[in-house]
Amino acid sequence: MSAGESHTADELLAELLGALPDGARRRLSQQLLRAAVDLVRAEPDLLDLKIAAGALAELGDAFEMFASLDPPKVTVFGSARMQPSDPLYEAARHVAAALAAEGWMVVTGAGPGIMQAAMEGAGRERSIGVAVQLPFEQGANYVIAGDPKYVMMRYFFTRKLMLVKESKGFICLPGGFGTLDETFELLTLTQTGKGVPVPIVFLDTPGDPYWETVDSFIREQLVARGLVAEVDTSLYLITEDCGRAVREVTGFYRNYDSMRYVGDTLVVRMKRAPDAGQLAALNDRFGHLCAAGSIRIVDPYEPERKENDRLGLERIAFTFAKHGYGHLRELIDTVNGFVD
Repeated sequence: MSAGESHTADELLAELLGALPDGARRRLSQQLLRAAVDLVRAEPDLLDLKIAAGALAELGDAFEMFASLDPPKVTVFGSARMQPSDPLYEAARHVAAALAAEGWMVVTGAGPGIMQAAMEGAGRERSIGVAVQLPFEQGANYVIAGDPKYVMMRYFFTRKLMLVKESKGFICLPGGFGTLDETFELLTLTQTGKGVPVPIVFLDTPGDPYWETVDSFIREQLVARGLVAEVDTSLYLITEDCGRAVREVTGFYRNYDSMRYVGDTLVVRMKRAPDAGQLAALNDRFGHLCAAGSIRIVDPYEPERKENDRLGLERIAFTFAKHGYGHLRELIDTVNGFVD
């Protein structure tokens, strides 16, 4: 690219950003546009350019779709090969119907099997589909086909991002490589703090110990070898009971609402903050999560006030050491115990 062309690109960036007010949106927009310009300037090969352009375009489509969908969302993972005669198919229908009745929207990969079962349970109005192009599957299942709450993606990595990013809970039913890939990526994101704590349910059916077998492998191989911590097994719940699965998802938010960082401080927002005795108990049990200081009750921080971010909620905060995310999940469970 010549100097003249570079100057033109810089002028275009300035023009595109000129209408945006100062702040985080403008900075991030500038970062996005600059990254795109720098990528083009580097003259990548055609395949790399195709991947970057395609990924950005389909993420834009997915962001736009989800932006209009306000209710809380739960993602259901499971095999595309599961037949309607299998008890797992009915379990997926049942748990999705129960969550939809509680006001949740159900997100799946929009294919057959468990995905179709969950959408049948939730119904078209409460279903969201995020599909991926495959040579051996024929698009969306009949429940979601043609619905504006359906998007098709070319890449697994963009699809997995959208299946995880938008949901506040996860129901994992048995499946093959794809289901295990999605499930273990979800666990990895939660264990490492790249994703926020969420309720993760491994749903079996009576007499079918699929997830119990996976759990045995985790405990006997990963935990025993020191490859993961024993507390990491608290990141998920195994149950055969659809009602218990639903309560695990909905109950996770009975007091706890959300969290965010303000600098190095982790702020945990909730409906009711602990009283003095409960706060002391939190510090006794979870004080090791603090890099410095203690867990304390706080008012909204300035960045939260500027962004009008959950200002009606109460808060605790601490300087999180950014390890022990299984213990952080246990802290949330304890916070949820502060309300009936």
